[in-house]
Amino acid sequence: MTFSVSMCGGTILDKIDISFDAMMVHQSKNLWVEAVLLLPLIPAPNRLPRTRAASGASLEVVHLYNDLFPIGIAVSSTGRKFSNYARSLDPNNIAYTVAELISNTTERAYPSAEINSPPGGAINYTTTPPSGANYPNYFIGVQSVVIDPKDRLWILDTGRAATPEGINVPSTPGGPKLIGINLTNNTVFQTILFPPTVAYSDSYLNDIRFDLRPSVTASGKGIAYITDSSQEGRNGIVMVDLGTGESWRHLDNTPEVRGTRGFVPFVWGEAVYRLPAPGQMITFAGDFGADGIALSADGETLFWTAVGSRTLYSTPTERLRDRSLTSEILAEASVVSRGEKGVSDGMETDSNGLIYAGNIENNAINIYNPANGTVQVFARDPRLGWTDTFAVANDGYVYFTVNQLWRTKSYYPGTDRRVKPYVLFRAKCPGNGTKVNLL
Repeated sequence: MTFSVSMCGGTILDKIDISFDAMMVHQSKNLWVEAVLLLPLIPAPNRLPRTRAASGASLEVVHLYNDLFPIGIAVSSTGRKFSNYARSLDPNNIAYTVAELISNTTERAYPSAEINSPPGGAINYTTTPPSGANYPNYFIGVQSVVIDPKDRLWILDTGRAATPEGINVPSTPGGPKLIGINLTNNTVFQTILFPPTVAYSDSYLNDIRFDLRPSVTASGKGIAYITDSSQEGRNGIVMVDLGTGESWRHLDNTPEVRGTRGFVPFVWGEAVYRLPAPGQMITFAGDFGADGIALSADGETLFWTAVGSRTLYSTPTERLRDRSLTSEILAEASVVSRGEKGVSDGMETDSNGLIYAGNIENNAINIYNPANGTVQVFARDPRLGWTDTFAVANDGYVYFTVNQLWRTKSYYPGTDRRVKPYVLFRAKCPGNGTKVNLL
């Protein structure tokens, strides 16, 4: 016996098809009666429960990137906006690796076209294998731009760039560095070079946060905390004394700074696998280590997450600033798991202590509240995919880039599936939150 009922808009259609078996006429009639009685209880297709396409905070489009592939965003106290374009993630990012956003759709190399153009290019092809150029006075491959509490722009250079085939070359001393820019005259006021014992040739210095309180370093000039998210080498947290220029590492390749073995994220309904290089076998995406980083509003706790993980970790900053004989043992013992918060790239804190992080798998941005340990959805929108970098500005907005990173050639199937423009959004911080300024 076959039995089918068609519906349209919650009403019974004129036609109900029932096939009767000669031996089961009486039973079929009973089923027909039961079906008719149950029809009002079956919801119409357009009334079935479903998730909302968008919810939470309202998102504003601030800038459309129609040219190069963006990573970071920094917003000054006067509203000037800067982005970086990592040459290690897109070999087409040649024209510049740092720019100021001039209008809603245009950018200009910053602070000059010259400093963005190392002589001979970002890659030195005279070495075997090719390596990142070692110019300390030029940008090689910038991964992060951040405005510090004194309204200065800091530029974090990995010293690495990708070949046209997409192979990320190792750095050489002089390439990995931290450069400070005075926004009042657009000139470099400080350059800190990372030694090869801190920035290994296969390190990937990813994101950075600043604490300028005089009490946190002997120099009284403050400290910077940096994630090393290397996909080829050791992950960890790097510290820099901004007064002396000295740098050191902690949590070097500990499990908490590494991605999760066998990790597979899902973005826009697609399973994401990494393709390390052309012709190689695909692998899990868990080789992407400590990336997103956020300081607590009081500067006493550092939070971080690996892209290849859904877990948020933290440690007291006191443990990371310590350089005594047993400081690494104490640092490793102090790490705390804060639980899962979704798959995230960048993170940022506001003055209320709330930590913003992407929830890439759910087209959303989450907020982690350290005061009660919970995670809540801040905003959800179908336009959100790979939310990359976050920046909370003095205007009370959180800014973030959306750049389709998982659609680059570095991920299966190995073709460039990105669709321009890439987008810079912003949303109002709840509770009158604003930028954290540790001075």
